[in-house]
Amino acid sequence: MCPNSSFAEAQICLAEVVAGSAAWLGRGLSCVCAQRRESDARPSFDLTPAQEECLQRLQSRIDVAYDSSTLEHQEALRALWHTAFPEEELCGLISEQWKEMGWQGKDPSTDFRGGGFISLENLLFFARNFPKSFQDLLRKREGDRSMWEYPFAVAGVNITFMLIQMLDLEAVKPRTFVGATFLKFLSENEHAFDLLYCITFKLMDHQWLAMRASYMDFNAVMKSTRRQLESELLLEEITRLEELPSYKLLTR
Repeated sequence: MCPNSSFAEAQICLAEVVAGSAAWLGRGLSCVCAQRRESDARPSFDLTPAQEECLQRLQSRIDVAYDSSTLEHQEALRALWHTAFPEEELCGLISEQWKEMGWQGKDPSTDFRGGGFISLENLLFFARNFPKSFQDLLRKREGDRSMWEYPFAVAGVNITFMLIQMLDLEAVKPRTFVGATFLKFLSENEHAFDLLYCITFKLMDHQWLAMRASYMDFNAVMKSTRRQLESELLLEEITRLEELPSYKLLTR
């Protein structure tokens, strides 16, 4: 367990516990993602051609690593900044300014390793489609906040990673009821993953406040968020993502 007897020690722990690197994602979220045993019996879910096509398109997005030399990726990163801070001119794609958004350092590209380009697309979708909620979370406007808050952008990358794992999206076909349920939503809404991301981010912050968490509690909050999200996705009366109880937390 990380020591928390001083602010300097806590800063070291933040780098270890709330980090965007692939190493942390694999280690830190191991307690969030369900552990599997070879002996576990799994249900089998067959896909319709439409569902299979939608899943393959989403998997193609997931497979794209962030590449700081690619113009499309550079433009998306600039767009994220201008959407988040329209009043502040960005000095460059490598700048101390990025820390204002909650990246670990002055180069956000180092934090995308765990989530890939889709994690940037998720953040940009959130900023453009739910600007009120995005700004509230970015600027920590709501609730009785901890002195040591989670870094917004890095948390966003981890949410992308958690959803990919929770929904088992890298598998050829769903192996859980949650994954199969999500694919039904995806076949009806090509933006279902991005929308679920927005719902999850807002739900995570809601759980954060309810648990009166500090950033040392980030994994516990993510576990709680995942449990709540899974239970909502499996509600029988839900026919689209906009009917999830947590969707009501979002404001445009």
